Amino acid sequence: MKKKILIVNANYYKDISNGLLTSALKSIPKSSNIKIINVPGVFEIPVTISRNLKKFDAFIALGCVIKGQTPHFNFISTASTDAIMHLSIVSKKPIGNGIITCLNTKQALARKKKGAEAANAILSVLLQR
Repeated sequence: MKKKILIVNANYYKDISNGLLTSALKSIPKSSNIKIINVPGVFEIPVTISRNLKKFDAFIALGCVIKGQTPHFNFISTASTDAIMHLSIVSKKPIGNGIITCLNTKQALARKKKGAEAANAILSVLLQR
């Protein structure tokens, strides 16, 4: 299956995003054509995917939002998830949501395998007939 896959990696928390990216890449077949675009935060992921919808068969959104002491966590998490779902439905293309939302850094570091789960999700959808 030679598919063009765009990974949009929010690298605000570099250690966490690198772990998510590494686990995603391990799950994608070597025959795939993969491009990685790094963005500063998860809020920039949907617009980056939107700008590239016609160029790729599938997308993986990777990043992390860690809860702080303000409601910002809720706004960013909800807005990003809703935008990704909307883009996937409208474009009819799979977008694996590997954006993790955590209460602290320890939780985030323990969830690096979520990149692989997002990759496996898009591969599953690409195989549908």
